Amino acid sequence: MSVVRRKFGDDYQAVVGTSARRKRQRFVDKNGRCNVQHGNLGSENSRYISDLFTTLVDLKWRWNLLIFLLTYTVAWLVMASMWWGIAYLRGDLDMHRGPDPGHNPCVANVYNFPSAFLFFIETEATIGYGHRYITERCPEGIILFLFQSLLGSVVDAFLIGCMFIKMSQPKKRAETLMFSRAAVISQRDGKLCLMFRVGNLRNSHMVSAQIRCKLIKSRQTPEGEFLPLDQCELDVGFGTGADQLFLVSPLTICHEINEKSPFFALSQRSLRSEQFEIVVILEGIVETTGMTCQARTSYTEDEVLWGHRFLPVMSLEDGFFRVDYSQFHATFEVPTPPYSVKEQEENLALPSPLNTPMGSNRSRRDKISSLDCLDIFEEKSSRLPSKLQRLCSGKEDLHRGVLSLCSSNVEKACSTGDLLKIQQISSVCSIEDGGEKAKSAAFKTKSELLARSTGNLELQQKPQVMRTLGAGLDDHLPAKLRKMNSSLFT
Repeated sequence: MSVVRRKFGDDYQAVVGTSARRKRQRFVDKNGRCNVQHGNLGSENSRYISDLFTTLVDLKWRWNLLIFLLTYTVAWLVMASMWWGIAYLRGDLDMHRGPDPGHNPCVANVYNFPSAFLFFIETEATIGYGHRYITERCPEGIILFLFQSLLGSVVDAFLIGCMFIKMSQPKKRAETLMFSRAAVISQRDGKLCLMFRVGNLRNSHMVSAQIRCKLIKSRQTPEGEFLPLDQCELDVGFGTGADQLFLVSPLTICHEINEKSPFFALSQRSLRSEQFEIVVILEGIVETTGMTCQARTSYTEDEVLWGHRFLPVMSLEDGFFRVDYSQFHATFEVPTPPYSVKEQEENLALPSPLNTPMGSNRSRRDKISSLDCLDIFEEKSSRLPSKLQRLCSGKEDLHRGVLSLCSSNVEKACSTGDLLKIQQISSVCSIEDGGEKAKSAAFKTKSELLARSTGNLELQQKPQVMRTLGAGLDDHLPAKLRKMNSSLFT
């Protein structure tokens, strides 16, 4: 069933018949988020608790803030309750009714739970107003104070460390790394290439920037095994070092389509029925923080434009280069063959009709026929009387030129598939006895082009040079032989 593709704004949908299909599910979104969810882990969930610090860092900000507030609130309440319990057990809560000269409180001026909570906050935050303090006659209070200091340090280090790491993560730095909305396929340096564009919006550089590409496509092995979302590496210059980027201005990343490329058999027509996704990964070290940053995006088959090229965005101003990011995603059409690289190589490998063995045999046969004509001419000339031999010897070069011209015409006819038939008409030379002059000596060759293969070629007329040769011979022959010679060359 034919698939009709329609475009609605930035979203593409494939329609089969009259029922619309679901939107193309992406493996990686345009913003770099991976659409993968893990389920049915069972007992493997305990692994998240074993790596609690990384688990907290990976949580979203709202959950981090909630855990931060709840941890401190619970810790303060628990510690305040412990101080209140010590005061209750020692009878310090009744001292607000009146001073007792014989009673030594554990914490001075702690009479209830709010006062115990304020004492814990003053101690934890090292505020120390001086109104509430621990006396030297309370060993349990001293032990609780040491435990409070250690626990507070651990909680502060854990939570504040998580918040600091989460705030310093270079994920937002990836927001200033741009990728073109679409990839293009066109020719560069005479080779078909898949290209896309990357750019850096900040003036701070990406140190040791490197780019990689993965082709995500389901396939089936010759053994019948189905591999969903199989990953294949796309070469973007790993062997030549072109994958190492100096990203100070927008760059066009190029993947050459050759016999090693997974797009070797991809043509403009087959692109419409393919289903694949190209994942682009850009990694580098942030110059200001020294942390590794990674930016990702993807291109589906609907976002690959055949026969397009990116518009230039660089211009030379007065003393600097200017980048026009308004043309960053713009493309224009260029003449591009609609065939795949495989089809182009197969067409170039086909033999030419002019280079076939049949054509070479014909040309060889034509050369042999030309040489035979020269031999026949020399043989017949030797049979003529001495006077005619001297006349013919002076014209031998002219005869050879004429026959060479005829042979070239023969080769031209045979190269188009026609047949050349050379017929020799007998030349008669009879010399009378008793010193009589030779009555006649002539030879004649005719060349006829038989257009049996095509049926459209006309018989080739006799060359004008033959007539010139006949006229030249008439000047040196006797009257009787002139008539014979005129009949020979007409």
